[in-house]
Amino acid sequence: MKDFRDLQVWQKAHRLTLAAYAATSTFPREEMYGLANQIRRCAASVAANIAEGCGKRGNPGFQRFLNIASGSASELEYHFLLAHDLGFLSDLDYTQLNLAVVEIKRMLASLVRKVEADRRAG
Repeated sequence: MKDFRDLQVWQKAHRLTLAAYAATSTFPREEMYGLANQIRRCAASVAANIAEGCGKRGNPGFQRFLNIASGSASELEYHFLLAHDLGFLSDLDYTQLNLAVVEIKRMLASLVRKVEADRRAG
């Protein structure tokens, strides 16, 4: 069992979740239970699935939850694009949020490859 707080990808995902909450706080009132809620749930899902995977025994369980986190990150990437295209996120906010989620996706892919390699070697 690993401590998720030690993983740099989890730390970045947590910071992104906080940024997503802040960014969606300015969305139109009618979006609080729509797109704002979806963004918040996706962002939290990335960090939560990394944390849950760390609590699993063995690499197969960990890898499964990393893949789920990656899927949530892809969904979040789309929701940021949609929010930007609807005018809910400024160009600057969108760029910063998008760069962060793309970096997290890259880090997750790298970690999945490492876990897979460790699983095959061990």
